[in-house]
Amino acid sequence: MTATPFAFAPTFMGVPHRTEIGDAKAVILGLPFDCGTHPQRIGSRLGPAAIREQSQLLRAYDWTTGINPLEALGVIDVGDARVLSGEVEPSYAAIEAAVGAIAEKRAVVVSLGGDGAIALPEMRALHRVYPDLVILHIDAHTDAYPIPGYNTATAFSRAVEEGLVDAGRSFQVGMRGATMVPGVHAHGLALGYRVVPMNELLSRGIDDVFAEIRRTIGDRPVYLSYDMDFFDPSVAPGVCTPTWGGASAREGLAVLEACGGLNLVGININTVSPPHDVGGMSALLAATVALNALQLIARQHQAAGAA
Repeated sequence: MTATPFAFAPTFMGVPHRTEIGDAKAVILGLPFDCGTHPQRIGSRLGPAAIREQSQLLRAYDWTTGINPLEALGVIDVGDARVLSGEVEPSYAAIEAAVGAIAEKRAVVVSLGGDGAIALPEMRALHRVYPDLVILHIDAHTDAYPIPGYNTATAFSRAVEEGLVDAGRSFQVGMRGATMVPGVHAHGLALGYRVVPMNELLSRGIDDVFAEIRRTIGDRPVYLSYDMDFFDPSVAPGVCTPTWGGASAREGLAVLEACGGLNLVGININTVSPPHDVGGMSALLAATVALNALQLIARQHQAAGAA
């Protein structure tokens, strides 16, 4: 018998729940926020819980290296930031504070969204710790639209305007489909981002595109924002804005693997909408993205230790 009749709610893959960062090198943080403005699909506020639930199906060891990233990085799950969906200003402040508390300890924040709007307060927090921050944004949409306000379509516009990122060394990869306003692609380029649409990624190939990304970024600190609608709806149906013509599961995970060697200081996996998911498919895939990202970080630490 245990000393208590109570059990903790599931953490990501059963890692310890702890609010003191201590010596953890990577930290799971839930950001259960959505703007509440989508005309049809409100539900990504439930994403962190669904991803944690589906993560119980995963196994920790990297089959190629034998590394268990949960052990190698001392991964902990600090729970969720104190957000309130639809309330942008207080929720942004809560997200910025939660991410900042982790980043200040030089642990890598691996956040589970939530919709794409959470990227802006995350970048605010990371920029304070890493002033030369760049982004790698994997998404079907630029989220850098030429419109005012704070929402899922403007996070990366506001980031440039606030001076949070070096847009000239930052990449947006996977864009496709129709948009709600004209001039979106041109606006992203005008902001300075290097935009690689999905058709270019497929025609050039993942290896070629990411060789350019690694050359351009070098050892700069990278915020990786991975929107699950980068995947095709056939493999990730439970997302806020499903867009046909996306990556297969194999391609999407290969893109993540191609991020190896980058100096990842913050990772965001967003836009899982459980009310629209089928059998937890999208949440399970998102949990896999999170685990594979942790494997990248563990290899990064292993390489640094061997140097």
